[in-house]
Amino acid sequence: MKFRLTSLEKKWVLYDVGNSAFTLLVSTLIPIYFNSLAEQAGMSSVNYLAYWGYAISLSTLLVALLGPISGAASDKKGRKKMLFTLSILVGAIGCLALGLAKQWMIFLIVFVIAKTCYSLSLIIYDSMLVDVTTEERMDSVSSQGFAWGYIGSCIPFIICLLLVLNAGKIGISMGMAMMISFVIVAAWWVGVSLPFLKVYEQKYYVTRSEEKRGLLSQLGNTLKEMAKDKRILLFMIAFFFYIDGVYTIIDMSTAYGSALGLDSTGLLLALLVTQFVAFPSAIIMGRLARKVKSELLITVCIIAYFCIAVFAVFMSQQIHFWILAIGVGMFQGGIQALSRSYFTKIIPPEKTGEYFGFLDICGKGASLMGTLVMSAVTQITGRQQLGVGAIALFFLVGLVFFRMSAARGEQI
Repeated sequence: MKFRLTSLEKKWVLYDVGNSAFTLLVSTLIPIYFNSLAEQAGMSSVNYLAYWGYAISLSTLLVALLGPISGAASDKKGRKKMLFTLSILVGAIGCLALGLAKQWMIFLIVFVIAKTCYSLSLIIYDSMLVDVTTEERMDSVSSQGFAWGYIGSCIPFIICLLLVLNAGKIGISMGMAMMISFVIVAAWWVGVSLPFLKVYEQKYYVTRSEEKRGLLSQLGNTLKEMAKDKRILLFMIAFFFYIDGVYTIIDMSTAYGSALGLDSTGLLLALLVTQFVAFPSAIIMGRLARKVKSELLITVCIIAYFCIAVFAVFMSQQIHFWILAIGVGMFQGGIQALSRSYFTKIIPPEKTGEYFGFLDICGKGASLMGTLVMSAVTQITGRQQLGVGAIALFFLVGLVFFRMSAARGEQI
């Protein structure tokens, strides 16, 4: 039987389409634009890559601190929609402000604010999956979200890319082209999110007795619950390592290619191909999840990413970056989508916001370690390839702990 999304599921998927435009901008045009600001200030390519990594790390540290708090607050009755809307608006305003920042340090500060709010919105968004679908449909719906997010984000990105690449031909400066691009992405982010914001209703929330405990007490109680459930605990440790590597590759790929001296236009086109490859790949993963256990599919994705990280160590030519981009596209959506739905199925439905807040510490919040390791190794050794090579180890450790978590699930 052909799988069809319900009206509510489609509107939930639309937010993936909306926010992915900002994700693509962060992975492509923003680091290249920051590189131009850094060069104007006389910064070396090694320091440029390091400072960009430190900015990503600061953003993820803030998310690690604020994620559990905002997640716990969103689990209270009627709070999810309000906090979700607030994080979108502040993030979009920050995106707009990037076009006004002309000094590299100010640009990084505004970027940290925008990316932090973007990440906080995703914590709440992921926790909403339990409100929009059923457990048996979660793998497919989650995969559809990432799939359409990849292809949908290409629309504003292609417009922005054409603007930037043809700025001189249409009589505007590169700075003006980037400013217009930031406006387009912010408008897309907010506009595509509106249909879901209009219809979303929070079905699961904490009881009144739990609300009276206060956020800190509630967070402490949840930590105790997580420590007792070995399946959840082992998965979160695994997620800490393997998704850390995934997000480090996403955040640092363009900056890494630029530091190696690869052509900027070629990098952007290669990453655009990633989006088109990721679209069918994520849908295929969702379909496979109806026939094959998601535990096996996640295992395959982790192994594939380990191979991708090892390959990146030896990357030196433009064609290598294209191969890397295609490889990432094949497995990126699957590992993210299936991890999201897998976690949703093993946690209490009324505390999804809080649990996803803690998961984000082990995910985007914990990618602090990945970007810091990559930046530090790059600066210490003076070789970008060694910085990327260190990320491969994250996938090996993640694989071991994930298999331990999966084994616990089979015993239940």
